[in-house]
Amino acid sequence: MLAGRPEIRATGDNARMFYLDLFDALARYDVRYVVVGGLALNLHGVERATMDVDLVVALDAPNLEAAIDAFESLGLSPVAPVNIGEARDPETLRRWRRERNMIAFGLRPTRGVGPTVDCLIDPPVSFASLAQNTVTKSIGNVRIPVASIDDLIALKRAAGRAIDLADIEALGRLKQLGLDR
Repeated sequence: MLAGRPEIRATGDNARMFYLDLFDALARYDVRYVVVGGLALNLHGVERATMDVDLVVALDAPNLEAAIDAFESLGLSPVAPVNIGEARDPETLRRWRRERNMIAFGLRPTRGVGPTVDCLIDPPVSFASLAQNTVTKSIGNVRIPVASIDDLIALKRAAGRAIDLADIEALGRLKQLGLDR
């Protein structure tokens, strides 16, 4: 148990689903975050293959502490050769963005299987805006804060890759069909 918070352990035998474990841990540790990227599209109903979980996490020190505790409880470790404890400091993340051009702080399971978790450091849409427009999706008892379709379009437009342009088209169709709530 870390700082009085319950510990959740990742399993290597896939007995529990990685996504549900991740979102459950983030909820148990009271982490303020929003799901963005391909998984957010999936949760809105767009079929899109993705190999990671993109999150925007509020970058204040107490929230980062809680997020890192949640990630550690799942056995996640940094993809980059950095100490996970350093990511508890918002200024360190901002410095990595400036000096290392680190767009996201990536984490991966140290044992078992599971996708990479990428925490965007300086997204083109602020955490405050994303959080204000969040749409909550539920899977069982797990509530997941997901970026709104309009915010996803803004994020995808800023990224500008071919896959993002296709995603914008799919998200636009959802809006046309009135499924953007």
